[in-house]
Amino acid sequence: MTAAAGIITTNCVIPEPEGGIRVHLEYLLGAGALVLLVGILGVQASSRVGMPALLLFLGIGLLIGTDGLGVEFSNAVLTEELGIAALVLILTEGGLSTRWKSVRPNLGLGVSLSTVAVAVSIGVVGVAVHYLLGLDWRIALLWGAVLSSTDAAAVFSVLRNLAVRRRLVGALELESGLNDAPVVIAVSLLASTQTIPWYFPLTVVFELAGGAAVGAALGFAAAWVLRRIALPSTGLYPLAAIAFCVLSFAAGQTAHTSGLLAAYVCALVLGNTNLPHRGATRSFAEGTGWLAQIGVFVLLGLYVDPSRLPSAVGDALLIGLVLLVLARPLSVLAAAWPLRVPWREQGFLAFAGLRGAVPIVLATIPLVNGVPGAERLVDVVFVLVVVFTLVQGWSLPWVAKWLKVTVTGELQEISIDAAPLEAMGADLMQVQIPPGSKLHGVYLGELRLPKGSSVSLIVRDGEAFTPEPGTRLRRGDQVLVVATSDVREATEQRIRAVDAGGRLARWRGVTG
Repeated sequence: MTAAAGIITTNCVIPEPEGGIRVHLEYLLGAGALVLLVGILGVQASSRVGMPALLLFLGIGLLIGTDGLGVEFSNAVLTEELGIAALVLILTEGGLSTRWKSVRPNLGLGVSLSTVAVAVSIGVVGVAVHYLLGLDWRIALLWGAVLSSTDAAAVFSVLRNLAVRRRLVGALELESGLNDAPVVIAVSLLASTQTIPWYFPLTVVFELAGGAAVGAALGFAAAWVLRRIALPSTGLYPLAAIAFCVLSFAAGQTAHTSGLLAAYVCALVLGNTNLPHRGATRSFAEGTGWLAQIGVFVLLGLYVDPSRLPSAVGDALLIGLVLLVLARPLSVLAAAWPLRVPWREQGFLAFAGLRGAVPIVLATIPLVNGVPGAERLVDVVFVLVVVFTLVQGWSLPWVAKWLKVTVTGELQEISIDAAPLEAMGADLMQVQIPPGSKLHGVYLGELRLPKGSSVSLIVRDGEAFTPEPGTRLRRGDQVLVVATSDVREATEQRIRAVDAGGRLARWRGVTG
């Protein structure tokens, strides 16, 4: 940055650019912090009333925009780039917090929803837009592509608070994490001026396969590195994990494959690897994901011109009904019927196709490329997202109960975090025993941990003590286990086995 462009002075003032307005840095940072705090506090309030938090963030953006506090922002290119960057962080958080053992049984359904369902949705919405709004076929299919992707942020934040079957949650999480990649490819091609080649489906397959390969390669490489180095600070491990995922996005894009899929797969690999300080990494990623959600939704609310929204309400409601009543159910049927998914679960999958920031961000791609009618598309998508997120967000728990896909009393997964003790060639594991765990009542002697590992400390009801072989574990205990590096994995597997199968886990064939 040159001196004329803006060296910050000692009183924190950015010099006035030529023809511009001087901005005080403390005001800018203060406004950003205030928006962030309002968003954070709004998350708690919205969860109490059952309203998706994204609507609050969009409202904040509208409030501080041109028709509110008068902040003007109309840079479509910057909106698109920041939106994609936020999506990378949201997908990273989703991958790091997704348990592979929960989604693995639903891998086929998740992949089918993110590919077959996307194609069917694009076609159905495209036909409806062509005949109902009178747009030509290419523009109509572009509308269908923009609206075909479910939103990772909305799915991760809403579904994880619902007590529905793990099969459904896992499939929807996979769908929202995987379907952004093919949709971005489709929107980018339809928004360009080039002729759609006959080999377009093969290109999509290549980019998705290449992105998955890049993400998996960097994910396993990152896991290998992070397990073998002892960084001087705990906080560096989460930063390194996020950096590897962002690097995967950059590498995927550079290799002309799907960078979004590369980032998600890299995060999925890291989230299911025995990383040092895995709990801290997931917590940091969750905070980063929330920051990205708040930022992108506020930015989108700030970008949209509220004066144009009333004219888009009719088209938004019409296309939204087509999407909700026709396109989504047909796409789920095409994806789930060959896998023999029960009709009740298909009904829930059809209603739980939540839209959010992704369609609005995707709508900026045609705007940047100068596609005719792109502003109308942005306005329609914005209104559609607000209205139908409001409807689906509040009614989703009732629909789940009506379709009888809810569950009660599902056990929580045991939490095991680890920190390397490189100089000693050992690892320190912190085990949090959840409610419902079969570790409750087990004597330490019955744990039968591998040779080279032992329980060194137990924290119970806020008090720490050194246990003995006759000490019995209880729900809510925090247990510190020290293990040599060569038996660390076997120790964790044994703890997980007893957590799931009790003291007789080995006889019952539970391996952890």
